[in-house]
Amino acid sequence: MPSEVETIRPRWAASPRVGALMTTRRGGVSRPPWDSLNLGLGCGDDATAVHRNREALAQTIGATPVYLRQVHGTQVVRLTAPLPADAPAPVADASWTSEPGVACLVQVADCMPVLLAAPDGAAVVAAHAGWRGLAGGVVEAAARTLCEATGCAPADLCVWLGPCIGSREFEVGADVLTAFGAEPLPRDQTYFAWRPRADGAARWRADLPGLARARLRALGVQQVSGGEGCTVEDASRFFSFRRDGTTGRMAAAVWIRR
Repeated sequence: MPSEVETIRPRWAASPRVGALMTTRRGGVSRPPWDSLNLGLGCGDDATAVHRNREALAQTIGATPVYLRQVHGTQVVRLTAPLPADAPAPVADASWTSEPGVACLVQVADCMPVLLAAPDGAAVVAAHAGWRGLAGGVVEAAARTLCEATGCAPADLCVWLGPCIGSREFEVGADVLTAFGAEPLPRDQTYFAWRPRADGAARWRADLPGLARARLRALGVQQVSGGEGCTVEDASRFFSFRRDGTTGRMAAAVWIRR
């Protein structure tokens, strides 16, 4: 039998109408190396176990979660109702809704989940922000979608950044710096710490939450919380693809209460 689903609840100033959480790896039925609350299909785990884990999460949320087929892009899709059981998952890296009882959800295992809420809980967004999506503009697309849908200003939004790969572990190459408009010079730069390998190969350590905060600030978003916790460093609590390769997926979800 599964134990109680362990969750992290955002500490943010969103309306009481808004529900939000992120799962850890604890509280499910999956066996190693997906132990135990793996929510990802297609990563090698037994599908029956995954569906049992998803059912336990839905009960914890009290709303119907809608899973996406994430492609490290910037597409934001609107959710107006729960999907039929046999419907294919929407291809997108963010979803939004203004309908109570439908949970926007993204899966992660080192990438950063970003949850956004408009004033009074009028609409919510969940976004999947790995470095490719973040550099491509998925967070900006999510924020602009909320503002256009509700008529609010970016300064009115509440945003929470979930745990992700931390700046001590996120080794990147010159391609990542270039994607964010930074020159791949052999020195520390804003959000990129110079850490060459022993063989001299050029590498940096990237600050994913810092990069997200900078982009949100540039939009005019002022209420940003979270960004703590490293999925690589805490193996007992978090799945990490960078650390383990074959592993499970956690989820972050946001919804409007009925």
